[in-house]
Amino acid sequence: MKYIKYYFIKSCLACLTFLSLNSCAKKQTSIFPSEEKITSSVYASGTIKSLSQYEVYSKVSGIIEQILVKEGEAVKMGQPIYKLSNKAQELNFENAKLLANFSSENANQEKLNQAQTEMEVAKLKLENDLSLLDRQKKLWSGEIGSKNELEQRELAYKNSMALYNASKLKWNDLKKQIDFQSKQTEKSAAISSTSMNDYIVKSEIAGRIYSLTKEKGEMINTQTPIAIIGDANKFYIELQVDEYDISKLTKGQKIIISMDSYKGQTFEAVLEKIYPLMNEKSKSFKVDAVFTNQPQNLFPNLSAQANIIIEVKEKVLTIPRSFLIDNEYVYLANKEKRKVKIGLMDYEKVEILSGLTIKDALVNSIQ
Repeated sequence: MKYIKYYFIKSCLACLTFLSLNSCAKKQTSIFPSEEKITSSVYASGTIKSLSQYEVYSKVSGIIEQILVKEGEAVKMGQPIYKLSNKAQELNFENAKLLANFSSENANQEKLNQAQTEMEVAKLKLENDLSLLDRQKKLWSGEIGSKNELEQRELAYKNSMALYNASKLKWNDLKKQIDFQSKQTEKSAAISSTSMNDYIVKSEIAGRIYSLTKEKGEMINTQTPIAIIGDANKFYIELQVDEYDISKLTKGQKIIISMDSYKGQTFEAVLEKIYPLMNEKSKSFKVDAVFTNQPQNLFPNLSAQANIIIEVKEKVLTIPRSFLIDNEYVYLANKEKRKVKIGLMDYEKVEILSGLTIKDALVNSIQ
């Protein structure tokens, strides 16, 4: 009998506890709209990039003979980074220089002098034969001499004229040929010299070596990057924005930046550039932002999160977003379902343009 009474009392206590908890669960806390600042923003994620950051490629394939810098080291524009083995190219360059020297005008001056001498001799002979012809013509006009002598003088003059023209043409052709060969071999030597320079990989900017991806003795090609160089002091943020939000962005908008490497701190930036082509895989657009107050120490490829400010209102009527039903209704404490007109939204609050006053008590559901 005692056991029956004990279980009866225990069951009653359980029922009372359940009823009490159920009553508490049904009890709702009401809130009132408040007047406060609200900011509408677009979220974006991205990475920190060094200004003018670029991947270094070699112009030629080859084996690394020397690495002339270290990671983290500052470099000047045009400073050598890698030296590649180029024994065969050195021999080609030497051969090109020898050919250029052999084909130069100075090296062929004797040939030019000989051709010029032949031309001058032919000219003297031509002048002499012309003088003899004129004399013979005068004699013939005075009926002195024979017609055969006159014809012989005319033939000698024509032969001298042909010889002079041939020697003149020979000199001109020889000079053109030497000039052409000299310029051609000089250009070949210059091309070979340029090719020699291609075996020295240089920095295109003044900046810092952020990465060296190859070791001494490794084979490199023209398709694989071998280093990353960027500005040592100036950085920007490369962000990815969802296609749903891209139409809200304009150049010059303020951006609040947070980074895992600077926990609890935020930094300001402005939107500088919007790239017009969407990434079809990620369905996002790339945008660039520049710091207005930059952290003291930054490194490329640090992760960053950004809130791009679209609009700010200082004192407006707001309610928590959790109290907004289907983006257009709220529940009043008197169980009325009321339609409202909304404005800006952030992650926690929503602006109420009409339909509520600061004295209206709200609940998030009707029991």
